[in-house]
Amino acid sequence: MSVTTTRAPVIRSVDAVHRLGTIVGVWAHPDDEVYLSGGLMAAAAARGQRVVVVTATRGEHGTDDPARWPPARLAARRSEEIVASMAALGDTIEHRFLGEARGRCHLDGALVGDPGGDTVDELAAVLAEVGPDTVLTFGPDGLTGHPDHRAVSAWTGRAVGQVATAPRVLHACVTDLWVSRFGEFVEPMDDGDDAFAPYPSDRLAVELELEGELLARKVAALRAQATQTASLEAAVGSARYETSVAGEYFRPAVGS
Repeated sequence: MSVTTTRAPVIRSVDAVHRLGTIVGVWAHPDDEVYLSGGLMAAAAARGQRVVVVTATRGEHGTDDPARWPPARLAARRSEEIVASMAALGDTIEHRFLGEARGRCHLDGALVGDPGGDTVDELAAVLAEVGPDTVLTFGPDGLTGHPDHRAVSAWTGRAVGQVATAPRVLHACVTDLWVSRFGEFVEPMDDGDDAFAPYPSDRLAVELELEGELLARKVAALRAQATQTASLEAAVGSARYETSVAGEYFRPAVGS
């Protein structure tokens, strides 16, 4: 007897975001969440869905000017920036730093695939408490190939496996069309051989192209994280920058 599986329809409009239910995003650094899912989160929050963002590090090494931004100073600034950024998306969006409750923050650039049971248990406890329908995170490739991104993907997969009722897990990705239009953004962020490997549009779970007020809200949230976004926007121009961040794409995790 054959079994037919039905794939969920692709979410291509704001009106369909409600199908994601309660959302938890698990990311490596402040700004990952907005670049990859800012519009989706804003749309969900506006509809009354619970949205929780979990960030593994404070991104203290995310600068080309360490003299101006030594790690402690940058960590403090980025911790403030992400709060302002989430408020720009919607004042009901919740944010947590992983490890903060235990007073042991994870170091930017030092994440590993097996962080020990405490970290995975803490993340699993967040998932059990929130009870998300959908978890958004990186895939095993880390999207850009960044080791921190890859590590967070592994942590999330293990944590989901500990939850009694497993949520659907979606991995951030890009499409062929995005790569062809914005190839100049790929090389500076390419941290691995499989960085920005495009995923077929017909197999996506989410393919949102933001516009109007929702795109403006996302751009405002990005600008709130100026230590990470201001120089890029200045380099490419505001119009090009805004167009490049309009797309948000997720693929189903294997087995999800």
